[in-house]
Amino acid sequence: MNLFTIFISAFLINNVILMRFLALCPFIGMSTDEDKSIGMGLAVTFVMVLATCVTWPIYKFILEPQGLVFLRLLVFILVIASLVQLVEFYLKKAAPALYSSMGIYLALITTNCAILGVTLDVIENGYSFVESVVYAVGVAMGFLLSLLLLAGIRKRLRTSPVPSFMKGTPILFVTAALLSLAFTGFSGLVK
Repeated sequence: MNLFTIFISAFLINNVILMRFLALCPFIGMSTDEDKSIGMGLAVTFVMVLATCVTWPIYKFILEPQGLVFLRLLVFILVIASLVQLVEFYLKKAAPALYSSMGIYLALITTNCAILGVTLDVIENGYSFVESVVYAVGVAMGFLLSLLLLAGIRKRLRTSPVPSFMKGTPILFVTAALLSLAFTGFSGLVK
């Protein structure tokens, strides 16, 4: 598989939110406006790519050769939690407004199943280190794209004539479902 195919597959075809339905909590919670979406998307991108860069060598050079593959879930979660702490410390100092607006969702990056899913996917798919990084970047960009799309649609919905029984959560879920349905059109791009 070439790198472009891996990236497009992770970014559009198997979009982590809209096609695989992972990380739905931050998708709904952090897509209230574009700034929050970008902040969350970049934080997740940093953690996802760095987690992949750290867990791949740990798995290939320590866990697998020593017959400790059964520890991968524990080790991967510890790595992800450590990286989230780094992001949290950085945002607290560098961007306090973004830090406070992200609230509980920043700490929830630790339990974001998309990040753990990527670290496990690269092992399961047998990707090389470079392919793993490209895959992680593709998934992270797909995550960011999904957040921005829903944030833009939510912004438009605030001023749209939505029937009263559909306002709020119902129209949000219908919109997310239609967005997911639209992404199924990408499934024919790569065989």
